[in-house]
Amino acid sequence: MYAIIRAGGKQAKVQEGDVLDVERVKSDGEVTFTPLLIVQDDGTVISDRDALEKLTVTTEVVGDSTGPKIDIFKYKAKTGYRRRAGHRQKYTQLLVKKIELPGAKKKAAKKESAKDEPAAEKAPAEKTPAKKPAAEKAPAEKTPAKKPAAEKAPAEKTPAKAAKTKEKEG
Repeated sequence: MYAIIRAGGKQAKVQEGDVLDVERVKSDGEVTFTPLLIVQDDGTVISDRDALEKLTVTTEVVGDSTGPKIDIFKYKAKTGYRRRAGHRQKYTQLLVKKIELPGAKKKAAKKESAKDEPAAEKAPAEKTPAKKPAAEKAPAEKTPAKKPAAEKAPAEKTPAKAAKTKEKEG
């Protein structure tokens, strides 16, 4: 199971046991997030806003770290304008402890009680009826092939055009 959470203006995909870096969080101990989306192991997706408000992702603060240094240099030619600055982002490392689902406890209890029952007492699962084969289609009729267009004889010059060409030649 995994969840998508929003931390520090960014979204992150997390699972239980993951360690992730988020922008500085001023907190010691535990931090909880409300997930934006949860995908369970069986493939079901929880994306309803009302349902997600009841769910939580609990994380523990592991420590603080800093990102790589970024050098900023502004320069304009022939004016003597130079500005130098730097930046180093602060991060907090979080360990994802658990993704809480309200229905998860009920499902686990049902599985345990199902293991206690003997196999003979379980009701057999109903089979869905098999689909009937589709009716055979009639073979498609072929369209007759197009006949080749009659070849045209080269167009002969009209007498007026022939006279003009003779005048130009002579």
